[in-house]
Amino acid sequence: MKITTKGRYGLTIALELARQVGDGPISLRSIAEAKNLSEHYLEQLVGPLRNAGIVKSIRGAHGGYMLNGDPAKITAGDVIRTLEGPIVLVESMEDEERAQRELWTLMRDAVKNVLDNTTLEDLLAHENDQEQADGYMFYI
Repeated sequence: MKITTKGRYGLTIALELARQVGDGPISLRSIAEAKNLSEHYLEQLVGPLRNAGIVKSIRGAHGGYMLNGDPAKITAGDVIRTLEGPIVLVESMEDEERAQRELWTLMRDAVKNVLDNTTLEDLLAHENDQEQADGYMFYI
């Protein structure tokens, strides 16, 4: 399985919106500028996210996008599946030996488990862990 830029940038959008929960709508332009991404490409990705109910759009002069739910309830798997489709490691397993099929199944299930049990809130918490780790000074 390879996560393309669709999945990676879609997760970037979702994380930025999760980071701004409670602050009102955020424009795709501000996300694009902050992350040095193409605003036009983000516009293509936000449509499927909106259709899936992950984000919602707010119209008007101060409009933009907001997360459509609690970051603790939206998983990385929700975002990745919306933009990448089903999680498949091997296209066809019928002609594989039983041991190989079992391996591919275990790997697929492990990937699904990580994506489905990692929320946007979890990912934001990892950023905070890194910020705290950057604050320590070690002397030898």
